[in-house]
This record gives sequence, C-alpha cells and structure tokens, in this order.
Amino acid sequence: MSELQEKAKGRLTTRTVAMPGDTNPSGDIFGGWVVSQMDIAAGICAGQRAQSRVVTVALDGMSFIRPVKVGDILGVYTTVESVGRTSMNILVEAWVRRGRIGHREKVTEGMFKFVAIDETGKSTPIPKEEDLPDYVNQGFDD
Repeated sequence: MSELQEKAKGRLTTRTVAMPGDTNPSGDIFGGWVVSQMDIAAGICAGQRAQSRVVTVALDGMSFIRPVKVGDILGVYTTVESVGRTSMNILVEAWVRRGRIGHREKVTEGMFKFVAIDETGKSTPIPKEEDLPDYVNQGFDD
C-alpha cells in the first residue's frame, strides 16, 4: 500500500497543533512531546475501556518514522489491541497534517500497556466488552 493510500488504524482520540515552544535544537518537534501526546490519547482509550483509572506501565516498539514540524496538526489514533484481566495493550499511531493544510502522513507508532487500578491504586479487573457503555465501542460522537 502506498503512503498516500495508507490509513490510520483506530479511532481519532486527540488532535493538537505542534507549537514553536515544543522544538528540539534542530527545530523539529521534540520526540518527548510526541510521546506525551500519544500517552494522553492512549490513556483516554484505556480509561474508557477499563471504565476506571489506568496507569501506563510500558511502552513497546516505539517507532519515530518522520519528524513533526512546527505548525503540523498532530492527530493521535488509538486501538485496543488486547485485554487481559487487569491490563491492556493500546496501539497508538500519530499522524500529521503538514502545515495545518498539507498532506497527511504517519510520523510515530507504538504499543502502550496500561493497568486498570482502583481508588487505592491496586489493580482491578477490566470489565467484559459486553458490559461496556455503547460509546466505548461506537465512537466519540455518541
């Protein structure tokens, strides 16, 4: 599949604009800022799936594919890849729209692992899919 035909996997979870204050010494957006945006989106996705508080416990297979530039719109897409008893893996892809109106391309991807926790900070079971509210599986517009 060519880059022009490639589509984001998952649901658009967050969108923001890369600003000058987020640059590294080379003038590109700092990779840590991108990871932070991805963790925020993954946390939203994981929290909705768990229906509880969640914590990030691991990042696996992080790939920085292309730089993010000042003025790019960063869209972060998330998919629940797998669910265990108290943990889950969230696939996260970050895409940009160059210069707010230019072409769209994937810039970063990674797998984020979360654990559901209760109010005391102890791990707690993740509900079965059939017990989730409709909006979790249908999208943010519901």
